[in-house]
Amino acid sequence: MIRLAHLTDPHVGPLPRPHWRQLLSKRLTGWFNWHRSRAVLHDMGLLGELVIDMLEQKPDHIFCTGDVCNIGLPEEWLSSHIFLEGLGSPEDVSFVPGNHDAYVPGALEGLLREITPYVRGDDGVAGFPYLRRRDELAIIGLSSAIPTLPFVASGRIGSKQFQAAEEMLGDLGQDRDCFRIVLVHHPPHPGGAPSGRNLTDASRFAAMIARVGAELVLHGHNHVGSLAHLPSPRGPVPIIGGPSASARPGTVQHCAGYHLYTLGRDETGFLLTAELRGPLLEGGIGGLGMLSLAPALTQPQGRG
Repeated sequence: MIRLAHLTDPHVGPLPRPHWRQLLSKRLTGWFNWHRSRAVLHDMGLLGELVIDMLEQKPDHIFCTGDVCNIGLPEEWLSSHIFLEGLGSPEDVSFVPGNHDAYVPGALEGLLREITPYVRGDDGVAGFPYLRRRDELAIIGLSSAIPTLPFVASGRIGSKQFQAAEEMLGDLGQDRDCFRIVLVHHPPHPGGAPSGRNLTDASRFAAMIARVGAELVLHGHNHVGSLAHLPSPRGPVPIIGGPSASARPGTVQHCAGYHLYTLGRDETGFLLTAELRGPLLEGGIGGLGMLSLAPALTQPQGRG
């Protein structure tokens, strides 16, 4: 059995005090939004409780799918590094960035310099897509993080990443004992987010999965738990979104949580059990149910 944990959108705070020159950009709207609502929405105490609970489950690997930053200030890069170190070593934690990590031009590059070991593939190269093998797991990390105009939070993967990722997934797919997990921040399926917040090349992602497949795709961005599917040569691929790891409860959906997975096998192939855990969830756990995966994929039981 392998235990895996997925958290996303922690929006690590508090927001550092910016110099006025740093606000002569999209950061001004982000700074205003933080002080108007986000400072209350994202609770670092809740985030701390969530991380403690997650580490107590002793996962073999942890996935973080972006938005460790808020407005891309240089001071946030160090805070993000400290946060990721609190999750575990780079060998045991895989990270992909979100739109807030690329809030303005140059912000993503600064963050990635600070957290390089968490985005380095087994080939020793830091960048996207990366490939990490952990026993039967194959982790493919994609970046959908790009700078955008104010009030726009869309993402894009781009041709170069798609070409390399499809080659990786295709080669790995020849091994039926390999469980392929794709990490990306934005919901990668068409309709996963509204225009202005969506992955602009989601249709291309869906076409890639239809050709070469994957066993599981994990994302963030929407701050709510979700479950969708994309067709693949072996059947429907689960596309699972996680809630924000620091969100105070505002609606039923918006509440700090993370997903804990147990990966096993039986005579039909891989079996993935998923549960939603969080400090303020009733009983600490909410069920996603059990997913029966390759070689003969079936529709998941339970709900997101």
